[in-house]
Amino acid sequence: MTDQRSGAPARSAALQELVEELAESLRRSVTLTDPWCRRICSSRHFGDADPARLHSLLQGRASAEVARHVRDQGAARWTKPGFLAGRDDLGLLPRYCVPLRERGHLLGMLTVIAPDGALAPAETEAIARATPAVIGQLYADQVAADAGTAQEQELLLSLLDAGPADRAEARRRIVDDALLPDAPHAVVSVVQVTGSRLPPGQVATALRGVLEELRRTRSADGAIAVTPDRAVLLQLADRPLKEEVLQEQSTRVLRALGARLDASAAPVIGVGARQPGLADARTSYEQALVAVRAAQRMPGLRGVGSWEELGEFAVLLQLPDRALNESLVPKPLRALLDSANGPRLEATLRCFLDQAGSIPRTAEALEIHRTSLYYRLRQIQEVTGLDLDNGADRMTLHLGLRVRELLVSLDAPGEDGGHQGPDAAPGEDRIHPERRVPPQRTRARSGTADHHRQAEAA
Repeated sequence: MTDQRSGAPARSAALQELVEELAESLRRSVTLTDPWCRRICSSRHFGDADPARLHSLLQGRASAEVARHVRDQGAARWTKPGFLAGRDDLGLLPRYCVPLRERGHLLGMLTVIAPDGALAPAETEAIARATPAVIGQLYADQVAADAGTAQEQELLLSLLDAGPADRAEARRRIVDDALLPDAPHAVVSVVQVTGSRLPPGQVATALRGVLEELRRTRSADGAIAVTPDRAVLLQLADRPLKEEVLQEQSTRVLRALGARLDASAAPVIGVGARQPGLADARTSYEQALVAVRAAQRMPGLRGVGSWEELGEFAVLLQLPDRALNESLVPKPLRALLDSANGPRLEATLRCFLDQAGSIPRTAEALEIHRTSLYYRLRQIQEVTGLDLDNGADRMTLHLGLRVRELLVSLDAPGEDGGHQGPDAAPGEDRIHPERRVPPQRTRARSGTADHHRQAEAA
C-alpha cells in the first residue's frame, strides 16, 4: 500500500522491508530519500544516529542547510556511489551515498551512515547487491503513485482550462471521486519557472515536491498540476483564505524553490482572487495568470503577484506584449518626457497623481516647498497642454505613466543580455508558456516617497 500522506513521497511496505534488511546486514542506519532530500523511508538506529538524521525523522526531510550541503557536493549528478562529507556545524556525519537511477532518471538516494568516512569492501558489496531491488521497488511505487497523480492533473487542467462542457464534467468527477470537496471558497495559484538550466523533469520534480506540502493544510484542501516549467495549485476551503495566508504560502514556496533549483532559475507566483467554489475556480486561474505576468515584469512585487493587489495593472497586463508599445503612451506625456526637464517633471507628475492630487502630501513626499511644486505643475500643464484639475486629463496621464512602467520592464535586459520580446496574450499557450527573464528595475508602484526622492536626485 502506498503512503499518501501530504508531502510524503510514495513508500510501500515492501520498500521499507528492503531498507530494514540492508540496515540489519550492515548494522548501520540506512535512509532512502527522494532527489530533494525528503525522507521516503529509513531503518532503525544502530547507535550511529546524528542530529541531522533525527531532524529528518521528525520533519520528514533534511534541513535546508543539509540539503544544500548535499546538493553542493553534486550527489544528484553522481553516476556511481561515493562518500558525502560530514559537517560538524550541521550535526552531520559522513555518509555513503548511492544514487538510484532508472533509465538515467534519478529516483532517489540511498545513504548509509559511515562515521569514519569509509566502509569495508564486504559492506559496499552488500549495498551493491541490495541496490537493484531497491531501485525496482522504488520505481514501482512511483508508477503506482503517478497513476493517481495523472488523473488529478488531467481533471484539474480540464476544470481550469477547457471548454464549458469539459469543465462541468471535470467538476462532477472531482466531487464524485472525492478528489476535492465542493467547498464554497476557491483560489488558484500559479508558479512559473523561467531561465532554469536544469533538465525540465528536474524542475517539474522540484515544483511538485514543494507544492505537495500545500495539498492538505489545516484550512484548505488542494489539488496540483505540474508541467515542465509551471505548477498550478487549486485550494478549496469552507472559509475564504486570508490574503496574509496566501502571501505567506507564496513566500515559503519561493524560498523552497530557491533551495532546490539552480541560481539561473527565476520562479514567480501569481495568486488569483478568491472565488465562490469549484464552479468559478477558472476565473481565479485566469487572474493568477495575469498576476504571474505582473510578478515577472514588476520587481517591486518580489516574485509574488496578487490579482487583488494589482489595481489598474490588472487591466493593462491583459494586453499582449506586442500591444504594450510606445503608441500607448499619450502624446502629451511623450512631450513631457522629451522636454528639457523631463525626468524631474515626470517624477513630480507621478507623485502628484499617486497622491490623488494632494498638494501637501506631494510636497512632503518630494521634500520641496509648495511654491516649487506649483511652479512644476504649471510647467507640466504648459508642456502637455492638459489640465491637472480635469479628471479625464489626469486619468490619461496616470494610465500613460503605468504603461510606461511596463514598457521599461519589457525593455529591461535579461540575464543573457537579451530583451523581453513580443509574446502571446494572457491565456495563450497556458500549459507551455514562453520563457522570460524578469526585468530588473525600481519598485513596481511609484507611490512611495523613496522612489520619488530617487527620481528627484536623478
